[in-house]
Amino acid sequence: MTATRDVDPDFLALPLRALADAALSTARAAGATHADLRVHRLLTQSIRLRDGAVQSAVDGAELGVAVRVVVDGTWGFASHAELTPDAAARTAAQAVEVARALRELNRERVELAPEPVYPDAVWVSGYEVDPFEVPTAEKIELLTDYSSRLSSADGVDHVTASVMQVKEQTFYADLAGSSITQQRVRLHPQLEATAVDQSAGSFETMRTLAPPVGRGWEYLGDVVGPASWDWATELARIPEWLAEKVKAPSVTAGPTDLVIDPTNLWLTIHESIGHATEYDRAIGYEAAYAGTSFATPDQLGTLRYGTEIMHVTADRTEDHGLASIGYDDDGVGSQRWDLVRGGTLVGYQLDRVFAPRLGLERSNGCSYADSPHHVPIQRMANVSLQPDPEHDTSTEELISRVEDGIYVVGDKSWSIDMQRYNFQFTGQRFFRIRNGVLAGQLRDVAYQATTTDFWGSMEALGGASTWQLGGAFNCGKAQPGQVAAVSHGCPSALFRGVNVLNTQVEGGR
Repeated sequence: MTATRDVDPDFLALPLRALADAALSTARAAGATHADLRVHRLLTQSIRLRDGAVQSAVDGAELGVAVRVVVDGTWGFASHAELTPDAAARTAAQAVEVARALRELNRERVELAPEPVYPDAVWVSGYEVDPFEVPTAEKIELLTDYSSRLSSADGVDHVTASVMQVKEQTFYADLAGSSITQQRVRLHPQLEATAVDQSAGSFETMRTLAPPVGRGWEYLGDVVGPASWDWATELARIPEWLAEKVKAPSVTAGPTDLVIDPTNLWLTIHESIGHATEYDRAIGYEAAYAGTSFATPDQLGTLRYGTEIMHVTADRTEDHGLASIGYDDDGVGSQRWDLVRGGTLVGYQLDRVFAPRLGLERSNGCSYADSPHHVPIQRMANVSLQPDPEHDTSTEELISRVEDGIYVVGDKSWSIDMQRYNFQFTGQRFFRIRNGVLAGQLRDVAYQATTTDFWGSMEALGGASTWQLGGAFNCGKAQPGQVAAVSHGCPSALFRGVNVLNTQVEGGR
């Protein structure tokens, strides 16, 4: 991905080198065998409208300096909001004190996988229009216009519209000699229409399918292009789809053939593959909070995750991916690698500490902290299911192979156990498939399976033309809690005999 912007001059004007020199020299003099400094700035804006009226418009900014050290094989960490060389030196000294205080409790000596040195490296994500340079009034005007297109349609009672934007800037330096400056932008717009049945005391919703992306304000607007979403077409169709959903029959539960659209399947990938192949989870590091994983390291190279057509990659270099970056918070260059190949578990996501424990010579670059005041931890890459490499099979062709089934579109609620094994997912729209064609919508649909049964039922994949990036801003992990943004690409896919539930019946209604 070729950068279209430069790092903001006001970030570069911060005393980045002086902070690094002060912190790293202090850490070295105190006996640290490894030390790194991270200056981290996070700019955010969130705008939300309900029925065309602004509910909130909130700007946020966080800036600070973080120092990590390894002393006698033990981590130490400290951070500070003041960006002066004296404060950086004091922060480094405090990190050394933390490491020494924890040394007696440390049962596993820290050994970092080697990594090349990157002096004066710069990376900027690919975006055209910086959303922070667009006036807030202009953003509200656009969201108001989009809201009115929905609210003016028959059968739509309420409309919510929102956009969340983030600009993240970091400067990293370590004792080995790396010095890395990075900037990335991400954006998440969303609109949702609601239809209320006053007599029944019920309601239905329909939401746009536009995923959050690592792009700028060019993603919005009515001019359709490779960098934008087709808002006009989707906003015009949502009232029609919502009206049909309100009147749709309830689903009959039981084993069902499913064609799952990328707008839904990305979330199943996130929960059942992305989290399951985080190495720290797989060895129990997340057990107290987010759980463990059924995909344990003793099964590496043998666990049958799914059918032979299943090829899943982890990628920190994906164009416009939410987890894409030039270098991670360990100073490791970004990479792409396999997690599942030929249906078999072949890899994990990990950082410089965990790589040697798995016998790897190098980290695959999955270290990230969401704040200058949080320690970097192993976080998810862009985990994606690859399309059919030989045939550009369309979604319509997959549907044509189904006599009686359901086409699932858009994500909604989900549930999965702490080992990432038993799960259930719903969606935005469910279309009945009869004799290979769509035959109207269904309601109250959820699909349920174990991870290996589900991926073991995958019979066919769509081609590259069906592949799409989905994703989320709010993947949570760790104690204290951290949030990371991550994308997941996938094609449409055909699954045979997946258990479908009727959510109304399951809810006792």
